[in-house]
Amino acid sequence: MIKIQGVRKQYKGNLVLNLPTIKIETGSTVGIVGNNGAGKTTMFRVILDLIMPNDGEVLLKDIPVKGKDEWKSFTSSFLDEGFLISFLTPDEYFAFVGGLHKMSPADIGLALQRFEGIFNDEVRGKEKYIRDLSKGNQKKIGIASAFLGNPEIIILDEPFANLDPSTQIKLKRLLIEYRNDHSVTYLISSHDLTHITEVCDRIIVLEKGEVIKDLHTSPSTLTELQEYFNNG
Repeated sequence: MIKIQGVRKQYKGNLVLNLPTIKIETGSTVGIVGNNGAGKTTMFRVILDLIMPNDGEVLLKDIPVKGKDEWKSFTSSFLDEGFLISFLTPDEYFAFVGGLHKMSPADIGLALQRFEGIFNDEVRGKEKYIRDLSKGNQKKIGIASAFLGNPEIIILDEPFANLDPSTQIKLKRLLIEYRNDHSVTYLISSHDLTHITEVCDRIIVLEKGEVIKDLHTSPSTLTELQEYFNNG
């Protein structure tokens, strides 16, 4: 499903990403963890062809992301608020994203129903512009929009950040339930080791752009990660 082949990225002569060959199978849920500056967001931006690597390539379903558009029809993501259109209301933004997937208003409403517990009556049906909402509610809008159109690959950068504890728990449950009901491949970064180990079946640890650990999640994974970062 996802192949990262010898990707290297430099900024001003500094190597910030140096990845070996990484293969992520269809239906996998892979967590990317690491301290600030580890290269998580850079990795995601390379995968999404938002920045160009100095070496290597990324393939989604054997389609190179560089110079191709076919992969965009089955790939979705939310990295930060820059993905949103701030002068729209949430409902206008959902209509815009759904329209890109040729979804009817009824289909959009149905798809968003699973997020009502997360929205907590603070997102839909409001006339506020996205720019005037809290960071947490902006995050909810971005995550929900990433699921519109039933994508096969969903990439989320720090989805639990800026969310209150109750919403974090609801989101974790939603991610697991959606994965169980759909053949979706997740790439999720997070600083929350507990959430990421409960959601993901594989954890990749990055440090200064390098893969330090590549673990299949087990009952001991959380403890292993806590020990690693405690000694870091």
